[in-house]
Amino acid sequence: MIIVTGGAGFIGSAFVWKLNQKGIEDIVIVDQLSSDDKWKNLVNLRFADYIHKNEFMNLVLEDEVPFEASAVIHMGACSSTTERDADYLWENNYLYSRELAAWALSHNARFIYASSAATYGDGALGFSDDHEKISQLKPINMYGYSKQIFDLWVLKNKLEDKIVGIKYFNVFGPNEYHKGDMSSVIYKAFKQIKETGKMRLFKSYRKEYPDGGQLRDFVYVKDCLNVMWWFFKNPEVNGIYNLGTGKARTWKDLIKSVFAAMERKTNIQYIEMPVALRDQYQYFTEAQMNKLKSAGCPVTFAPLEETVRDYVVNYLQNIDPHLGK
Repeated sequence: MIIVTGGAGFIGSAFVWKLNQKGIEDIVIVDQLSSDDKWKNLVNLRFADYIHKNEFMNLVLEDEVPFEASAVIHMGACSSTTERDADYLWENNYLYSRELAAWALSHNARFIYASSAATYGDGALGFSDDHEKISQLKPINMYGYSKQIFDLWVLKNKLEDKIVGIKYFNVFGPNEYHKGDMSSVIYKAFKQIKETGKMRLFKSYRKEYPDGGQLRDFVYVKDCLNVMWWFFKNPEVNGIYNLGTGKARTWKDLIKSVFAAMERKTNIQYIEMPVALRDQYQYFTEAQMNKLKSAGCPVTFAPLEETVRDYVVNYLQNIDPHLGK
């Protein structure tokens, strides 16, 4: 059995779809559906069972999980970069991960977990995923710190040769529709353009970056799934790795791609950034990808314009935009 935590969420449900594509249905989804639309991500998927995240952790702590697990794909977390409840993030993102990793290792289950590029903070220390540099990172929000401390726990306990951590950069694509404010700018842009004919972007407050010239490493979820599948099929490869394209692009490039995919003329309006965000804003992110390539991962990343078009044309414009069979 394969356990996917956060299996109804964005990347988790997408990986279940990937497993289904490979003919795998012996999957247990662990999540908390609550009252949002996350459940819709499950409708087109095939899996054996669903367990609430709290019930599952109780089973883990009592060592009473009623099946053998060959792998744990741990994508479950609070992913809100604006979450202010530090105690909640500590318990949900760090302690839960720690207990689950220990359980998986004690049962010889492959453990792959989601870290985040938010651990890099403002980027002043670079974006290297070398293990010796991870301890130097200084996240600028509690979400990033909750991911950082688990990475540090992995390294402190010398588990980097036994499990895989993935530092996701700016992931976008189908099955993110429930994420609200945390959904990708592409998803927000599609809705804004459809409703108003224009897209609003934050102005720049640093001279070296023009308005719309702020840079991000945007990576399509389908490319992420290919990397995850490679890790899943190559259990001899372990460690903490970046997952981005390795090539930063501007917000303006991104939005122009959305307008082009919608066959509309580009119309961008630059607006003031809320004061509360200005000290936490990243002007540049770009994954260093040499480590993943050196590990032998053969995955290549499609150009931004191509992936945006696939997302817009084949999903956002569909009545049922979720990943199917």
